[in-house]
Amino acid sequence: MSDRTAHIREMRGKKKGGALAAVLAVIAVYAAFHILGIGCPIRWITGISCAGCGMTRAYLSLLHLDIRQAFIYHPLFWSVPMVLLVLILRKAEKIPERAADFILYFTVFLFVILYFVRLFDPADTVVTARPGEGLIGKTFSAVRRMLFG
Repeated sequence: MSDRTAHIREMRGKKKGGALAAVLAVIAVYAAFHILGIGCPIRWITGISCAGCGMTRAYLSLLHLDIRQAFIYHPLFWSVPMVLLVLILRKAEKIPERAADFILYFTVFLFVILYFVRLFDPADTVVTARPGEGLIGKTFSAVRRMLFG
């Protein structure tokens, strides 16, 4: 085996290790948020749900084989594994880059549309906008009370 081939294999191993470390770091951060009772950090800070709100609960429902409830929590839960597969196939050059880009952009488009539909649906209890309940809103309220009684 040539030095170049060995170097390429070593670099691939480092990239895989780095990707695994990143995934484990994200899992650790979200586990810490869950333990601390924060849940979604965006909702905790702003009081407004993010486009991914309900995704964790959807996967927990899926683990319990409750597909209906998974769709209720987040109708696009199925798209995350699909996007990961597209990214893997794109990296391995098994799928044309334009096709991968189309799938990725279309998925983002679906997330944005679904987010706004759910955000403005008063019956939706998963995606909500309550800015006064977030850290920023609570801070402003506390400052206002201190300044103006």
